[in-house]
Amino acid sequence: MRSTIGVLLAVLISPLAQAELIDEIADRGELRIAVQADNPPYAFKQDERLSGFDVEFGQDLARELDLRAEFVEAPADEVLPGVESGKYDVALTPASEALKSDGPLDASLPFGEKKLVIPFQKDNPAFESAVNNALQRLKDSGRTAELEQKWFKGVQETAAGQ
Repeated sequence: MRSTIGVLLAVLISPLAQAELIDEIADRGELRIAVQADNPPYAFKQDERLSGFDVEFGQDLARELDLRAEFVEAPADEVLPGVESGKYDVALTPASEALKSDGPLDASLPFGEKKLVIPFQKDNPAFESAVNNALQRLKDSGRTAELEQKWFKGVQETAAGQ
């Protein structure tokens, strides 16, 4: 009997736990985005301010989610563990391409020419849906392509010329 009650409670509580990330972020009104500040053209310091693709894209993503973007600089080896622990809500970093489907994080659908993904805490389907919908709106509006053209055009041309 006790185990049956435990299973029933787990089933009833699970949907509530899954909604927590999106609810917590909405209550805060901001999306905490981890970036590597020494990783041009993705993110870097310019005149003591963060700049780069990740910064502009993160601002647009947060705006699509009706949130403010709060960027948190993190060393590469702390980005994904920080997302897993809840220190950051998402990460915008090229390292996110290496996520495994059976790992401790979930990720958005791939976006852009570089097929980047946005990692976030596992088992948050409402948040995943919100992020994927926001990514689709950014793609449909042409904003993703515009930012890729702005930040990666010179990088792609340099790589092609080598």
